[in-house]
Amino acid sequence: MGRKAKIGFYALTSCYGCQLQFAMIDELVQALEKIGIECWFMLDRNSDENAKVDIALIEGSVSTEEEVELVKKIRENAKIVVAVGSCAVQGGVQSWEKDKPFEELWKTVYGDGKVKFKPKMAEPVSKYIKVDYNIYGCPPEKKDFIYALGTLLIGSWPEDIDYPVCLECRLNGNPCVLIEKGEPCLGPITRAGCNARCPAYGIACIGCRGAIGYNVAWFDSLARVFKEKGLSKEEILERMRIFNAHNPKLEEMVNKIFEEGE
Repeated sequence: MGRKAKIGFYALTSCYGCQLQFAMIDELVQALEKIGIECWFMLDRNSDENAKVDIALIEGSVSTEEEVELVKKIRENAKIVVAVGSCAVQGGVQSWEKDKPFEELWKTVYGDGKVKFKPKMAEPVSKYIKVDYNIYGCPPEKKDFIYALGTLLIGSWPEDIDYPVCLECRLNGNPCVLIEKGEPCLGPITRAGCNARCPAYGIACIGCRGAIGYNVAWFDSLARVFKEKGLSKEEILERMRIFNAHNPKLEEMVNKIFEEGE
């Protein structure tokens, strides 16, 4: 881009951890010669939410009717839309129990509390608008921010990650948490990019970067392994739903394993 690229960073329902991670990137200072930040309320309370931008970064899940309208407005004003973090990409942990009545969930958490917004079940940004690229993680890795933003700024396109955490485990020589420790690790179905941080410490992956795309997340194969280790269908679904509640293949594939031989 010959001129400064216009950037906007928008927050929906989240813990703001993704924005904080981005704000802590030292290399961002070096990029200020190439970018103009039109909207980012964490940095500037006078940000313009209606500004036209080249790249819109959206973090958080769509959890109110007002946010539905906001993401549509962002899409109209942006050339490129990037969903940032697990909430924006997958709906986040707040959509874990999406199959329960919303009113029941609300009452469990807030009782009779009222808010000025019109709340709804948390959903990914892509449910409402076209998303051009995803940055995964809870929060994303700093290197993923730098790579995506840098690639877009030079007029190219960042590659997506299409392999599981298990590959990084093997490359690092980590003992297998699933096979050797017998713990319900979601590494085989989870998108890599974290350098297998949790399994490196002997902790089972909970899937915070979401399931691998391109229809290669074999929930059924992993569910079969979990079943053989004594986990019930409900336990398997609960663990897999934490960061994959909106995955259209999840329940179908897990149910298939428990229907075999019936």
